[in-house]
Amino acid sequence: MAWIDNPVIKFSKEDARRLQHLHDDALVVNIWVGDYNTHRVLIDNGSSADILYYSAFQQMRIDRERLVPTNAPLVGFRGTRVFPLGVVTLTITVGDYPQQITKNIAFLVVGCSFAYNAIIGWPTFNSWKAVTSTYHLMIKSPTDYGVGELRGDQVAARECYIAMMEMVDHLQAMNIEEHRTVVEPVERLEEILLDDS
Repeated sequence: MAWIDNPVIKFSKEDARRLQHLHDDALVVNIWVGDYNTHRVLIDNGSSADILYYSAFQQMRIDRERLVPTNAPLVGFRGTRVFPLGVVTLTITVGDYPQQITKNIAFLVVGCSFAYNAIIGWPTFNSWKAVTSTYHLMIKSPTDYGVGELRGDQVAARECYIAMMEMVDHLQAMNIEEHRTVVEPVERLEEILLDDS
């Protein structure tokens, strides 16, 4: 095969034929992380970090001593902060040979529960020069041998969604008995005028 300079990346009706439409499924893929075919990897164009959940880290039998300490927290949608256990650099491969990409990625390893094994964010997409289409549940990126493709797994995306909803329902059920006491002031507050206007 010959090396191809600046391949054109486009999506067609054919790319979407195998999907169940209409859908609002997340882009969930399988990628090779080191020697492991890792399922349930969320492709998140809104994430500024690549994340590997600790349960997946353990299943890969990676020595915990490979974790490089970090004190930079991740801030979630609700403003909650999660402190990673550390950073580990792993080789990931996406696509089918020869139209594939292999790169070293620095993953933040996080110790909380989640329906996914990992999240790939926009820093990695930029390094791949990748283009994602959530409509087609697909990623395409230029390689030395043409356009590489990575297809999403619609069944896995729906399983992850259901698992996340069950986790949220469980957390809400845990908080339903919480009772907060509103404290009344012990004395009347006095108003003080700071400016005549």
